[in-house]
Amino acid sequence: MPFCELARRPPYNIFTTMDPELAAAIASSRATGSGAQDPDYRNIPRSLRRGCYGSHTDYKVHEQTIPVDGGDIRVRCFIPAAGGESATYPVLLNIHGGGFCVGSIELDDYILRQLCVKLELTTVNVEYRLAPEHPFPTPLNDCLAALKWTAENPSLLQADLAKGFIVGGHSAGANISAVLAHIARDDPFFEGRRLTGQILRDPSVCHPDAYPEHLRSEFRSMEENKDVPPVTRSIMEKLRRWHNAPPQDPRYSPLLYPSHSGLPRTYMQAMELDPLRDDALVYAKVLREAGVDVKLDFYRGVSHGFHYNWPAIKASERVRADFVAGIRWLLNREGK
Repeated sequence: MPFCELARRPPYNIFTTMDPELAAAIASSRATGSGAQDPDYRNIPRSLRRGCYGSHTDYKVHEQTIPVDGGDIRVRCFIPAAGGESATYPVLLNIHGGGFCVGSIELDDYILRQLCVKLELTTVNVEYRLAPEHPFPTPLNDCLAALKWTAENPSLLQADLAKGFIVGGHSAGANISAVLAHIARDDPFFEGRRLTGQILRDPSVCHPDAYPEHLRSEFRSMEENKDVPPVTRSIMEKLRRWHNAPPQDPRYSPLLYPSHSGLPRTYMQAMELDPLRDDALVYAKVLREAGVDVKLDFYRGVSHGFHYNWPAIKASERVRADFVAGIRWLLNREGK
């Protein structure tokens, strides 16, 4: 079935369509009271650390404090070491998820170390400030500052932006990444150092109060999947209130930008049982209509961010493997 038709099919019973291994994991979490409905993001990196991948001889770690409006933020960079000091690499700016309100630089730390070594890719991880203490547009502005810092410091990062300059993230991080892709397309600051790719994993691209009328019928998943753990619609609504972004502002609802042409090649992931499923499907369609090259991986029977909460199940392994393959595609390295 084409992806664009998935959002239009009749409602279904999630308990008959959910991946059996995921359903068992959710049931186990509920039975043990481990909070399947409200994930503890602080514990996620620990659950992913099943033995060390590489060593500090395989990559270098560099932390930097970046001044931003009203304070400063931290970025943590992993730079491949195999090629020596003279080697240069493509670079990925990573923006963690968590609804703009939770999560931290630790959330994707381990997978970024893996990507650095496996793909010979410099990674820059952003510790942006969070709502409700720092509501919209602070998280976005912090990440824009980090993107500009990355563009200005290729020698420090052993980066060659011509080999690849990618921005990406999960959920709220994907939202910010989609907005930054538009900003970098239009801002003269990035002339000669434009983004070459964006990664949008389980993205939020439009507030439900701002769905365009001609696309409104395609946004069914927020209702269909409203009670599917680990991140339900009620949790998303609470985080949105804390973030306090104007629904119609394209800097929060990037679907509403008047044009999507000229955006970089885009890798996306979408989960069938995610309240944000149709954000991904609709945005992929809109980008393709604007002439953007899009690769979309769609996963049946699984929900928003499930691979963080239950990383050991087969579907989670597939999501992570496809993520690596998606970056290879962005870098034109398929088969390598």
